[in-house]
Amino acid sequence: MTTSASTTERLAQLLSHPLVPILRGVAPGEVLAVAEVLLDCGFRVLEVPLNSPSPLDSLSRLARLAGNGVMVGAGTVLSAADVDAAADAGAGLILAPNLNPRVVARAVQRGLLVMPGVATATEAFSALESGAHALKLFPADVLGTATFKAWQAVLPTATPLFAVGGMAAGNLASFREAGASGAGLGSALFQPGMALDELRQRGQLFISAWAAGKPAGAKLPTHR
Repeated sequence: MTTSASTTERLAQLLSHPLVPILRGVAPGEVLAVAEVLLDCGFRVLEVPLNSPSPLDSLSRLARLAGNGVMVGAGTVLSAADVDAAADAGAGLILAPNLNPRVVARAVQRGLLVMPGVATATEAFSALESGAHALKLFPADVLGTATFKAWQAVLPTATPLFAVGGMAAGNLASFREAGASGAGLGSALFQPGMALDELRQRGQLFISAWAAGKPAGAKLPTHR
């Protein structure tokens, strides 16, 4: 698979802003206020899982911010139909907790960036063969930093590896130092209905924690 220019640009944007808030449970009525706080903190990639309330509505609202350098991701994408719905709502990034080659293939067909979830080396290689642009190691807190270090020895050079699941301000730097290209931030950052001031404090803490880790190098992959 040859990566299109638009996908290349999206991947570069993701690697430049590699912390992805996972807004699970966000409601359309609060999503823009939440996004404003997160953008002020420095985040530029925002994920709305499809098992949130009216997720396509939230995605379409966030898509209006694309002109501000924001990339919208759809999470918990489990089928090719989900890919189409997310794409039509304005998503530029498809994320999943698992590897479904049909999801990867459909995202590639739609010209979207796609990051499936993997938990074994077999799944990781299968995901790349299917056309995945980055890998979501899930659950990262179970797989641990040793997995990131080990996989880098066998995966194609500079394959983007994202840590998702159990990410906290206290362990973020260690995953970056182990080779994580970025991370998905779940309930430790955002919870539905939380005070925006608290969200801002948590967001700033995560940004600082990532900066404290020694960069392992986030480059565009050389295998595509």
